Amino acid sequence: MNSLHRDAIVADAHNDLLMLVARRPKAVWSSYFRERWIPQLRAGGIDVQVLPVFIDDEFRPEGALRETLRMIEAAHRIAEGNADEVALCTAPGDIAAANSAGKIALVLALEGCPQIDNDLELFQTLQRLGVRMVSFTHFGRSALGDGSGEDATGGRLTLAGVEAVGLLEELGVLIDVSHVGRRGVEHILELARKPIVASHSSAFALREHHRNLTDEQLRAIAATGGVICVNFFAGFLTAEKPTIEHLADHLEYVVDVAGADHAGFGSDFVAEVFDEKIPACDKPLIIQGLDASVYVPGLEGPAGMPLITDALQRRGMPEATLRKVLGANLTALLSTVA
Repeated sequence: MNSLHRDAIVADAHNDLLMLVARRPKAVWSSYFRERWIPQLRAGGIDVQVLPVFIDDEFRPEGALRETLRMIEAAHRIAEGNADEVALCTAPGDIAAANSAGKIALVLALEGCPQIDNDLELFQTLQRLGVRMVSFTHFGRSALGDGSGEDATGGRLTLAGVEAVGLLEELGVLIDVSHVGRRGVEHILELARKPIVASHSSAFALREHHRNLTDEQLRAIAATGGVICVNFFAGFLTAEKPTIEHLADHLEYVVDVAGADHAGFGSDFVAEVFDEKIPACDKPLIIQGLDASVYVPGLEGPAGMPLITDALQRRGMPEATLRKVLGANLTALLSTVA
């Protein structure tokens, strides 16, 4: 592993591995995580890992809250069963303590809010259980606002969404604008009084897809003191055959536009999730017009993280900037809530 990568704090704002943990019998949650995921996270040099809770369509709407609680319970059990390797971080100072002890810091997030609907009091319930980051939507429409797949409607936040911004800031939970529609992102930026995060979004100027952020949005997120975590998903990086250089382009671009203090990683690793969950008859899986089976070579999972450091070093990114992008920026922001 690259010596700088090994020495730096490396943080990832979005890996859906919790979906695969929760699919298994509860008796093996801890051992599966130890055997399958700790080696990958260690190989990638990852010190801080955000675990999003994403609820598949099969659980919506009636089973959304139940599946959310199962996934949160799974996160607690993998932390308890692997306490020598990881720690679930729920209060300011926890991440620093975990990393000082040589452990991987885990942070819980919600991706979309089907389990909330209009019952905003459940945000406090989930905050008590450890959730420290929340995005309001996925591709479609939620009770809180429109996802980026609904951009043609011009929708902003609903009244419940407006109320949720203030409530989450009061609870000490980060607001995540990835997947929120363009007008909804603007609305959140108008309302936000604390830093916000884009957990897995790339640059629209380099790849015109609705999941990516415009220069204006990049600058506005930075102005809150927030962090834009670049998505590694190939379809959001380029329309060409993807390479590590396309990802490096997006990372450099976000640094140039938003500033060195406001860029990070939001991997969105989905190769194992799709391989396990999607039957052969449904492949190739096309998501928002993109072939989900196309990945940046070497970045199918977290073990490939050092490749990014290599690529950015080859381009001459200053070490101080590179350390920020690798994880110092995201870790500093997450440490305000965990």
